[in-house]
Amino acid sequence: MTGKVFTVAQQKGGAGKTTLAAHLAIAWAQLGHSVATVDIDPQGSLTRWHAVRSEATGGEPGFTHVQINGWRTQAEVEKLTRTHDIVVVDSPPHAQTEARIAVRAATLVVAPVQPSPMDLWAVHPTIELAGQEKRRLLLVLNRVPPRARIADELIAKVHELVAPPAVDLARAQIGNRTAYAGTLMSGFSVTEAARKSQASVEMQALAEEILARA
Repeated sequence: MTGKVFTVAQQKGGAGKTTLAAHLAIAWAQLGHSVATVDIDPQGSLTRWHAVRSEATGGEPGFTHVQINGWRTQAEVEKLTRTHDIVVVDSPPHAQTEARIAVRAATLVVAPVQPSPMDLWAVHPTIELAGQEKRRLLLVLNRVPPRARIADELIAKVHELVAPPAVDLARAQIGNRTAYAGTLMSGFSVTEAARKSQASVEMQALAEEILARA
């Protein structure tokens, strides 16, 4: 039985793509799944975090990590699915060949969307790409601020993008919390270093929901 592939994709840089991929990987590992992460983003942020985590954990990060790009991406992802329950792919933030390959390899594409006009506009190419590759896409509201009129209006706009079963919106939302970045700096995740926080509750809920939808 092959593992599930979750590609985290968003055409706009700075949408929280890598942060989400890292936290989800740990949340799934904590649920008892064997997890592999694949970094095909040229910035290599996930790879840097993995290095920090490896040092902080004495060389036992708790999951497999691969940094790769180009034509080998699909073969590497397929290889990892034969030995892992879950493969998390952090894709590049632009419509490059690697991004298309990552979407094509996905069981489910996860697209973080901040409640901002720029993110709302930027997610359209990702939706189109998933459609072209005939892959389901799950929008995840990310860095959601405390209730504000503009946020509510933009979240309503995100709901308009939903067209089940091809495009859906996660019930779980990720708040605008410093704990997400803060825990990553030390090589950990909110579900490890801030277990009783609201951030941890949110991430655990999202991880379980994505698995249920796969």
